[in-house]
Amino acid sequence: MKDIATLHRTKEILAKHGFSFKKSLGQNFLIDLNVLGNIVGAANLTPDSGVLEIGPGIGSLTEQSAKQAKKVVALEIDQRLLPILEDSLAPYPHVKVIHGDALELDLETIVDEEFTQQGITDLAVVANLPYYVTTPIIMRILEARTPFRTLIMMIQKEVAERIGAQPGTKAYGSLSIAIQYYAEAEVCFTVPKQVFIPAPNVDSAVIRLNIRKQPAVKTLDEKLFFEVTRASFAQRRKTILNNLSSHFGKAEKEAVEAALHEAGIDPRRRGETLSLQEFAQLADALLPIKKR
Repeated sequence: MKDIATLHRTKEILAKHGFSFKKSLGQNFLIDLNVLGNIVGAANLTPDSGVLEIGPGIGSLTEQSAKQAKKVVALEIDQRLLPILEDSLAPYPHVKVIHGDALELDLETIVDEEFTQQGITDLAVVANLPYYVTTPIIMRILEARTPFRTLIMMIQKEVAERIGAQPGTKAYGSLSIAIQYYAEAEVCFTVPKQVFIPAPNVDSAVIRLNIRKQPAVKTLDEKLFFEVTRASFAQRRKTILNNLSSHFGKAEKEAVEAALHEAGIDPRRRGETLSLQEFAQLADALLPIKKR
C-alpha cells in the first residue's frame, strides 16, 4: 500500500470520504515523506516505543510512527476523521484512535492503560499540533508529569523560537521559562508551507522537548514562580521592579525592591534578561509578600 503522505494519495483519501477542511480546527495535512521521516527520526523510536499523537488528521504522521513503534495512540477531536483513520490505518493494528479533545481527555489514565499497564515504558509524543491550541496542549502534557521522555512536535515557527529562546533575546518570555522549567528545548528544523495541504499562513518548525527528571530549578512555591515570571513580562519595556510593583500593588514597591536586592537582581533590569535560576531566587524572596 502506498504511503498516505503523498499529494495523490491524500487527495484520493479526501475525495473518497468527501472530507472538507475545517479552518477552526487548524487542519493542515502533511504531504512530504521526507519531512515526516525527519519528525519521526527526531523521536529516536524503537520497536519497544509507545507514541502518543494529538491531531492525527488522516494518519500521515501516525503511519510513519507506526512503522517504527510498538504502539501508537492518536487523539482526534474531529469525529468526521474517525472513519477515514479506521480506513487509512487498517494495515496497522497496533494503532488506536481515541475520539476526544486532548485538553479534556484524562491523559494520565490513557497513558497508564494504553502504555504503562502493557509494559511499554519508552514513551514519546510525536505530533503535528493544531497551531491554535499549541501552548495549552504542551503545558497540559508537561504539567501532567506523564512519563514521556521526549515531545517531538511540529508547531508554528514563531512559537518554536519563543519556546527555545534564551535570556536576553527578543523571543525569550514567560512561555520560554514555563516550558524550559520542565524540559530541555531545541528547535530541530523548519518546515516550508508548501509541504501541507492546504498550505498554512505561517511557517512551521519541529521542536524537541526532552523531559527533565527534575525541574530545571528549585523553588519554594512553584505556583508563585510562574506567577512572578508572567508578571515580569506584563509590559516588556518596563523594568522588573515596575512590572512586579504593578502586580503586587504600589504599596508593596519597597518590599519588591528589597526582594530584588535579596535575590541579587538589579531592580532596573528587564524580565527578558533574567535566567530561570534568577527567577527562582526572586520568587523565593517574594514569598513573604505573597503570604500577606
